[in-house]
Amino acid sequence: QVQLVESGGGLVQAGGSLRLSCAASRSIVSIDAMGWYRQAPGKQRELVAGITSGSGPDYADSVKGRFTISRDKNTVYLQMNSLKPEDTAVYYCYAVLATQTKYLGQGTQVTVSS
Repeated sequence: QVQLVESGGGLVQAGGSLRLSCAASRSIVSIDAMGWYRQAPGKQRELVAGITSGSGPDYADSVKGRFTISRDKNTVYLQMNSLKPEDTAVYYCYAVLATQTKYLGQGTQVTVSS
């Protein structure tokens, strides 16, 4: 069993920055992809950013130019700049193994005040 441990959420004013981190609880040889979803109250979960081995990162249109995803082995980061109130959500880290087994973190709250 793999656990994904997220950190870095919090409260920030509009225009500010936060950096989310997500680390796998144990060393995994073959993670194929890692990234972040988010879910705001009353809304469906949406893919924010993902990074797949051998491919470049993908971003939701709403965050392009403001968010940057990066990965170092079994840890994935999401640098969020120029935050807006509409970025307020619970952010969930995910990992997909080469076997296509998927894992999801517990979530970390990001709140952007106007």
